[in-house]
Amino acid sequence: MNSVEIIKVFNELFADEYQTQLIGGGDEPFYRCEQNYYQICFRHDYESSALHEVAHWCIASAERRQQIDYGYWYKECRSVKEQQEFQCFERRPQALEWIFSIAAGVHFRVSVDSFEANNVEEFKKGVQNEALEFARTGLLKRAQRFADALSKKTGRDDYMQEAYYVERPGA
Repeated sequence: MNSVEIIKVFNELFADEYQTQLIGGGDEPFYRCEQNYYQICFRHDYESSALHEVAHWCIASAERRQQIDYGYWYKECRSVKEQQEFQCFERRPQALEWIFSIAAGVHFRVSVDSFEANNVEEFKKGVQNEALEFARTGLLKRAQRFADALSKKTGRDDYMQEAYYVERPGA
């Protein structure tokens, strides 16, 4: 599935109900909210970026979705402690991205988002554990709708079952 198809699936599901559109072509990912108009912008035409940004949107509460970038601020250079906090926050969205990737037939790779990170394997295991937890307990409502719509387009109806059998994300 390519980024144009992912955009179409998302916008058909959520544009009217949530007044939210997914768009590509950004230099950086960004969530914009302006008077009942919401936009999830992902990097260039990267499928993985689209799926990752949708994962953040699916996890964000109604209150967070009223704030630019969900009220979080991205910081490129981080201390060890800040990187640990970032990775703690990123486990769930990346796990959800992983499941979306399976449903969409898109390659998934864990992103530690730091060349200096020294606990990469620990982070990968944390993402895998979160994905397995989603597979066991089920997805959030909007995430479930999106993953089901992706799988319907790709014919990958067993996407949740596959999450149980992938040994290491990004391997």
